[in-house]
Amino acid sequence: MHTKKVVTAGKKISEASKVMIMIHGRGASAEDILSLANYLPVKDFALIAPQASGGTWYPYSFMAPPAQNEPYLSSALSVIKEITADVVAQGILPENIYFLGFSQGACLTLEFVTRNATKYGGAVAFTGGLIGDKIYPENYTGDFGGTPIFIGTSNPDPHVPVDRVLASEKVLQQMHAAVTVKVYPNMGHTVSQDEIEQATKLIF
Repeated sequence: MHTKKVVTAGKKISEASKVMIMIHGRGASAEDILSLANYLPVKDFALIAPQASGGTWYPYSFMAPPAQNEPYLSSALSVIKEITADVVAQGILPENIYFLGFSQGACLTLEFVTRNATKYGGAVAFTGGLIGDKIYPENYTGDFGGTPIFIGTSNPDPHVPVDRVLASEKVLQQMHAAVTVKVYPNMGHTVSQDEIEQATKLIF
């Protein structure tokens, strides 16, 4: 199970007007995902990256039946919820909270914000989709109120099928997010320069 273990960078929350919660992928670390901030215009943000125990948020594919990924999936979502609540308790409004994740972290990012939809600053999912063997609309509540969300992915991608990305886009749109999806031919399972530029333009 996961405990709330975070690595921080950028400004202190007490000195920042905006906060970004950054969620790493499978086999990676909080430090890895924080390094992406060097390529984004977030100098005045407080940056918070939780660390998954054992380097993975849940054991199986995000396309597995959710029960197979329990109790780790619920534990991961509750860690992000706790971090978000801590940020709000320090005076940062949800509309000034941003989320970013890569791969498994992108799936977790989308799953968290869609289960807890409100007007956020924005969300970036570098290769991810909503979690489950199918989409479970009953898990998703709230209204994004125009929150900008960018999802970039490769076609093909070894872990994230494009049809799941597009199905996720539809759910987010129904909940009034301003979603931009960009599918890159044969990009591979990575973050591209164009994705960084799209995130910069659309979110930051």
